[in-house]
Formats: sequence, structure tokens, C-alpha cells
Amino acid sequence: MDAAFWHEKWQNKQIGFHLDDVNPLLVTHFDALGLQAGQTVFLPLCGKTLDIAWLLGNGFQVKGVELHEPAIIELFDALGVVPDVTGLGELRRYCAEGLTIYVGDFFKLTSAILGEVDAVYDRAAIVALPDTMRGDYTKQVMAVSQKADQLLINYVYDQAIMTGPPFSVSNEELVLSYSEHYAMTLLFENEVEGGLRGQCPATEFVWLLKRN
Repeated sequence: MDAAFWHEKWQNKQIGFHLDDVNPLLVTHFDALGLQAGQTVFLPLCGKTLDIAWLLGNGFQVKGVELHEPAIIELFDALGVVPDVTGLGELRRYCAEGLTIYVGDFFKLTSAILGEVDAVYDRAAIVALPDTMRGDYTKQVMAVSQKADQLLINYVYDQAIMTGPPFSVSNEELVLSYSEHYAMTLLFENEVEGGLRGQCPATEFVWLLKRN
């Protein structure tokens, strides 16, 4: 799965991962992170999610990273703000008050570029990646966030019935990837109403990861 795959998805508007409203799991479970207004939340592979507007509206600073630049242009247009845009080597940085988005390959981002963050909200990042990439992803998200606490959403389903993304990411895989560094608490699990993408039964989970 390379950059061309995701650019094609965006260009063809095959973006079922983009919800037309704020993710209710964020609204319900965000307080578990214990953040205060003014602290910074990082969204890897953020797209143009409406969750960003919700976080900003509740007084949080937001940082994100996204491969597809037109999605970020649409994000700022929807927010009604004009960003400052600067180049950072292989990345581009879009900035407005309270919001910074890096455009480019997530694996080119560094902790020095990202700066301090207080929590990670993984709403559709780990599940967007095949198993061959997820080990590198989890190492990278811990590296750039300096192991900040996480609110993470994953799905589990029979991968033989439906190909991802979103991919099935088992709870066991998450434990193997993160339990050495975090205390992991399962906050919620529920059967996806109507099935995932309307194709197959799936269970969604919400995890709180607190740094050891």
C-alpha cells in the first residue's frame, strides 16, 4: 500500500472513513484522557475529519499529519480560516490559530518537527494500514509523540469476508505493540450497526493507553 493508493482513494471520493459528523466515540470517551483546555492532541493520518473542529471548539490545540494535500485544503476551507503554509523539507506545514497540520509521508515526521503533544487520538490510522506496515506505524507514533497517552479505536472482523481498509486489527496485536510502554484499558466495545461498510459483522473497540 503506497501513497498512490491513498491519493486515488481521495480523488475518487472513496472515503468511507470520513464521517459526516463528529465521531460519537470521541465525544463519549475523550474525557478519559484527562486533558485540560489548551493542551495539544495529535491526530495521525487525520484526513479532513470533523473531529478536529470538535477538539478546537472544546479549547484544545490540534496537530495532525495527512498525506493528501487537497484534503487539508478542504479542512481549512471548512473551518473558515486561511492557513500559513511553509515547506519543511519533504513535508508542508499548514498553520492557523490552534491548528497545525503536516502534509506528507507520516514516516518523514519527527518529534523535533512535531513538537510537544499531550495525547494521541488514533481514530482511523492504525486500521488504515495493512499488517505489513502496522509495526512500523506503532513505533513511529510512539517516537514522534514521545509516547504520549492515546485514545485509540480499532475494529475486529473476519478479514476473509472483506478486504481493508479499514483493516481488522485484533486486540491481541494492540497489546503486543503497546503494552510494554502503556497501561491499556478497554473503555468500550460494541457491534458495528449494519456491519462494517455494510458488508460484514464487526466489533469496534475504544482503548485508553496511559504511558507507563
